Amino acid sequence: QVQLVESGGGLVQAGHSLRLTCATSRRASGFVSMGWFRQAPGKEREFVAGFNWNGGGTRYAASVEGRFTISRDNAKDTVSLEMINVKTEDTAVYYCAAATNFRTSIPTSPDAYMYWGMGTQVTVSS
Repeated sequence: QVQLVESGGGLVQAGHSLRLTCATSRRASGFVSMGWFRQAPGKEREFVAGFNWNGGGTRYAASVEGRFTISRDNAKDTVSLEMINVKTEDTAVYYCAAATNFRTSIPTSPDAYMYWGMGTQVTVSS
């Protein structure tokens, strides 16, 4: 059974930084795509950042472009999300997700991802 486990969430002040990590129970490079999503209270789950393992490049939501960076560690089978200059509107539960269906582009729809972690809460105070 595939498991994704997020860590690194917590309470942070606006303007500060936070790093989230997603650990996978199987070789992460066996997935086609990996992504980070978030869901704030009363809102739909939204794409934050992602990449395809066998392709170059990354993709970000416009709201986090330039502030968040997604990266991978092939040796540790982890995917991270570096968040700098966080804003109060970044407050949400953050989820790691993995997709196994081949796509030429980095998917942004939650429906494209088969595996999900339980999420980690990020709260940004003003």
